[in-house]
Amino acid sequence: MKLRDTYPLYLANEAWSGNADLEVTDKYTGDVAFRVALARPEQIEAGIAAAVAAAEPMTRMAAYERQAVLDHCVARFRERFDELAYALCVEAGKPIRDAEGEVTRLIDTFRIAAEESVRITGEVQPLDISARARGYQGIWKRVPIGPCSFISPFNFPLNLAAHKIAPAIAMGCPFVMKPASRTPLGAIIMGEVLAETDLPKGAFSILPAHRDGADMFTEDDRLKLLSFTGSPAVGWALKAKAGKKKVVLELGGNAAVVIDRDADLDDAVERTVFGAFYQSGQSCIGVQRILVHDAVYEAFRDRLVAKTKTLVAGNPHDRETFIGPMIDSKEAERLDRWIEEAVAGGATLLCGGTRRGAMLEATLLENVGRDTKLNCEEAFGPVAFFQRFSDWDEALELVNDSKFGLQAGIFTRDLFQVLEAWDRLEVGGVVVNDVPSYRVDNMPYGGVKDSGLGREGIRFAMEDMSEIRNLVIRRTPDSHRPPAK
Repeated sequence: MKLRDTYPLYLANEAWSGNADLEVTDKYTGDVAFRVALARPEQIEAGIAAAVAAAEPMTRMAAYERQAVLDHCVARFRERFDELAYALCVEAGKPIRDAEGEVTRLIDTFRIAAEESVRITGEVQPLDISARARGYQGIWKRVPIGPCSFISPFNFPLNLAAHKIAPAIAMGCPFVMKPASRTPLGAIIMGEVLAETDLPKGAFSILPAHRDGADMFTEDDRLKLLSFTGSPAVGWALKAKAGKKKVVLELGGNAAVVIDRDADLDDAVERTVFGAFYQSGQSCIGVQRILVHDAVYEAFRDRLVAKTKTLVAGNPHDRETFIGPMIDSKEAERLDRWIEEAVAGGATLLCGGTRRGAMLEATLLENVGRDTKLNCEEAFGPVAFFQRFSDWDEALELVNDSKFGLQAGIFTRDLFQVLEAWDRLEVGGVVVNDVPSYRVDNMPYGGVKDSGLGREGIRFAMEDMSEIRNLVIRRTPDSHRPPAK
């Protein structure tokens, strides 16, 4: 399979090829793979203006019409499955099996949105809670919030863009999107498919831009919602500039998994290897901290290290490859320095730790210092470390000892410990007998603390992309009487 040499951006539903200034590299070879049109300020301004003009036509679309658009996308993504997976392999360096998994999730996300688009409901609310409200009736419904701005990241360039685009269409919100400049092709292909539909002109624009272009997507008061997925530093800075608009942030984490003494160790090893190292650890809910009960610590550590050493690293197009390149050599160099800092501070390197360009081996450590970057920050790469605990209270305290709070995984057979973790863990989600890296695309997903604001998952994103409009009816004493003849 071969990608095209150049791709357009999409401005107000139409392809625009005024330049081919954005070079996108093959993340494994480092060679330029293709070029994409790069949005200038005038294209971003035109996209925002078009979204504003499309707000009323989008609101007038019937539910079945929005559903038809989403159903079309599902059908076309299925037809272009291999192309989408191959594009991910090239632009993101994602191992082919992971790439195919992401395309499957893209299809699921649009399919869920198609289902939700025809069941946007409201509520009949009694208002006669006291004598003064006798005869009053309330009804509320959800209406589209208006033009939205989306900024998506490089690590899941298909599905994380889909988690913004699909609910916007389902809800009836026009949008402008800035995909990650290092991985824009997935969003561009989505734009190509959307351009085949009958969406009102201006309903969408897919506008690759450099990071300094993010301000236009953030500060314009005509945009009513900003949804950003990416690093905490960038996300909180954008929120400070966003003005009066609603802001949804899905940011980073340094997720913990807890292995209690009664866990099935073989199963926990298989899932922890996946959680720590799938797609080279570049996931905001990837396993970074591995908390293991004293009673099973050595047994679990030794099995996990042995399993990690069997992982195949190399060309992401090879089906045997589990570890592909990180997004670029600078990110791999950064994480390599963090590993060196931890070892210099007394940590023990159990396996991995070798870097070649953007390729970093799957790495495990123990005795990592509490104040090291590897413990305090988000690694976002194929590195994890072990910590011991002696009782459940200590385990929960260790999970919470982080400025992040996205998801946590716990392996235990004790129902009461599960409920205690659900009550006490300062995270957006607790996953039982699996890793924090697990996500189903219709569930509420998001975090607390430095991990963000709001929730994704189609129905929950649609709530953020809508406003409640209330209707109050006063039934006067004569309102029930038929008109005089």
